[in-house]
Amino acid sequence: MGDKTYLFSSESVTEGHPDKICDQISDAVLDDVLRQDINGRVACEAFVTVGLVLVGGEITTTGYVDLPNLVRQVIRDIGYINPDFGFHYNTVALLNCIGKQSPDIAQGVDTGGAGDQGLMTGYASHETDELMPMPIILAHKLTKRMADVRKSGDLCYLGPDGKSQLTVEYEDGKPKRVHTVVLACQHTEEILDYVGTAITEDARNEMIDKIIRPVVPEDLLDDATKFYVNQTGKFVIGGPQSDTGMTGRKIMVDTYGGMAAHGGGAFSGKDPTKVDRSAAYMARYIAKNLVAAEIAEKCTIQLAYVIGKAEPVSINIFTDPLSKVPPSKIEEIVRKHFDLTPAGMIEQLNLRRPIFKKTAAYGHFGRNGDEFTWEKTDKAADLAREV
Repeated sequence: MGDKTYLFSSESVTEGHPDKICDQISDAVLDDVLRQDINGRVACEAFVTVGLVLVGGEITTTGYVDLPNLVRQVIRDIGYINPDFGFHYNTVALLNCIGKQSPDIAQGVDTGGAGDQGLMTGYASHETDELMPMPIILAHKLTKRMADVRKSGDLCYLGPDGKSQLTVEYEDGKPKRVHTVVLACQHTEEILDYVGTAITEDARNEMIDKIIRPVVPEDLLDDATKFYVNQTGKFVIGGPQSDTGMTGRKIMVDTYGGMAAHGGGAFSGKDPTKVDRSAAYMARYIAKNLVAAEIAEKCTIQLAYVIGKAEPVSINIFTDPLSKVPPSKIEEIVRKHFDLTPAGMIEQLNLRRPIFKKTAAYGHFGRNGDEFTWEKTDKAADLAREV
């Protein structure tokens, strides 16, 4: 990406995508545990296929999760209420394969240590108001719009499954225009042409007008922008009827759309003692406040932990070449203003709450709401004064 002009693409998926069904089930279980027991330990994963949901993992809690009703409610809320889509909240079979957390893990976590080894990344940039990369923010807004017009009945023929992909053309490192928009929208057969192999041109144009244009700023679109809508022709069979899903398979969708590095650990279904989640949120919080403080135009934070130990084994900070503050000084400021132990991160970001199901679709970052404490820029003024 050293060229003056380049293209960058990111994708998002709707809440009805098989992988996202699983993420939402896992985080709904986590929320239900935290609602009853703030010290509950949860590592919950789900798997879906045709007519079946399997939920497994390790949970230690004083509470009780009514798993069948919880899973069915999640699937119903997503919108699998029409038998035509081959997956229905009321008829899906459920397998419960949940056990307890290993005592070998617990003895390291109980003393305040990290729940696992690993590395976590946070990122922020001045590309958008959310201090996020533009491709992933717009991709999320497209899939959220797909769900909104489906649920409102504005595009009543849409199904719960869907994907978006958006390509931005950059010039001198800044977004210049939207180069390509891709939509894959599950739908009923009513919008197929008379041959039955493709959606009608009217339906395609309606999706462009009611999904893409309300989301993508008009000044980023031009006559050369390409729109690809259901490019195979039709998308009637979707969701778990056509593809399996698993918790944690959409880590780039969940984070920065490929614009930043990723440590590899997924988020959903993990309680905040798992640094895969809490440290990734803290790294975003740090990076966003550094960028909001004008210390850097772009910033990437990498944290690394070892199981059972509270302090990170390493902190690495990458900023854009124009930043006038050296990484060593930034690290000094970060260590002063942010507690990077698991207990410190949980307290500072107020993570022992049932807030996580909302994070499980449309991205964990660049979001508004009381749940997303890691999106606050309340440290920016203090950081700016330091330099």
